[in-house]
Parts: sequence; C-alpha cells; structure tokens
Amino acid sequence: MPPSLPEEIQRHLDVFVAAAQTAFEDDLAAAVLFGSAADGQLRATSDVNLLLLLKRFTPQAADALRGPLRMAHAAIDLQVMFLLEGELTQAADAFAVKFADIIARHQVLHGVAPFASLHTSRDAVLRRLRQVLLNQQVRMRERYMLLSLNEEQLAGAIADAAGPLRSAAASLAQLEGKSAQSGKQALEAFVDQLGDPALHSALQAMSAARETARLAPGQALPAFTGLMAITERLREHAEQMR
Repeated sequence: MPPSLPEEIQRHLDVFVAAAQTAFEDDLAAAVLFGSAADGQLRATSDVNLLLLLKRFTPQAADALRGPLRMAHAAIDLQVMFLLEGELTQAADAFAVKFADIIARHQVLHGVAPFASLHTSRDAVLRRLRQVLLNQQVRMRERYMLLSLNEEQLAGAIADAAGPLRSAAASLAQLEGKSAQSGKQALEAFVDQLGDPALHSALQAMSAARETARLAPGQALPAFTGLMAITERLREHAEQMR
C-alpha cells in the first residue's frame, strides 16, 4: 500500500488532479506523484512534485488549470511538470538522474504508469549525473557566499541540498550495480565509505533542517561546509567512473 500523505496535502492534491482531469479531459494520459511525497519521506521543507503526462497541451485547457495550480502551489508548494507523451523518452535521456529517481519512487494518481518500458541508459545517467553534481557545486558556492552570515537562511539551503545529493548518491549506487536503495540510504552508505564523522554530522543536520526548517545555533555553517565536501566527493567519484 502506498504511504499516506498528510490530510491537507492529500486534499489539495486530489482537488488539483480532479481539476486537471476536467481541464485536459482525454488529453490527460497520467498524473504521477513522485519524489519524497511518493515514498512517505515528505518533510516541512519538501515540495510536492507531480508529473502530468499529456497527449496535447493547448492554451484553452491550460488556462482552465491556472487558478487551481496557483492555489495548490500556494497551499502545498505543488510543483508540476507538464510533459507530452512523445517527449517522455527524450526527457528521460536529457534528465536521466531525475527520471531514474521518478521511476524508482512514484505513485500513479490518474491513468496508467508510463514507465514500464522506459529505461535510462547508463551513459545518459552518468553524463547527467556529472552535470547535476557540477551544477550543485557551483550553486552551493553561491549559497555559501550569500547566506553563510545568516544561519536561518543557510538552514534552508541545507534542506534544499537533500534532494539533489540523495538522488545523485542513488544514481551512483545504481551505476555501480548495487541493490536498489532510497536516496537517503545511498547517501548515508556513500558517506560511510568516506569515514569522516564530521560528514555524518552534516547529514544529520540536513535531515534536521528538512524536518524543522531550522537548526540549533552554530550548526548551520559546519553542516553546509560538510555538504559541500560531500558534493565534491560525489562528483570526484562520478568523474572517475567509466
């Protein structure tokens, strides 16, 4: 049985999916919940991620859904990917790390699961993984420069890093042929191999930041620099893979 969502989130999600069915009618092939909301890992700082797979995207149908989307975005931070059926294979190749995660953890809310015959190639996953980690490194340097003097804002940046780092670690584990793991488990296993207690403390702080959107005084800066170090090691590992 799929993990249950908090009542308020489930209610807003049901309303939005019903509105999408009304707006797109037969052009809505599937509505797929993915990410932390799909596997019971939703936290205070988490987005609610939804894929709408469409046969056609028309302005008339989209216009009918603008109001419900704005309401759901404001209420539960709903983020929606609008994708055409004919774009699915290309999107899985272009965004291989994201789609590897979507395939691994999702719930179909409407229609039929579109991933049965969809596979991301090893080369595509590795190429995209390197891009994602490079982008994460660059972004974290910017966040450090802008936010490191403000612990409250830095705690938010720490929580935001969880998704990309966990997805990257899960992709690395997949590329190495390891048994299927959640992103959290894969990241913890990767840090275990590094043997640095400070990096474990950074992961614990990241989990705490996701839970509460804040950290105790003095925790944020060492946690963020620890996550920067983990990101660097993940990228080094990915660059060495063939």
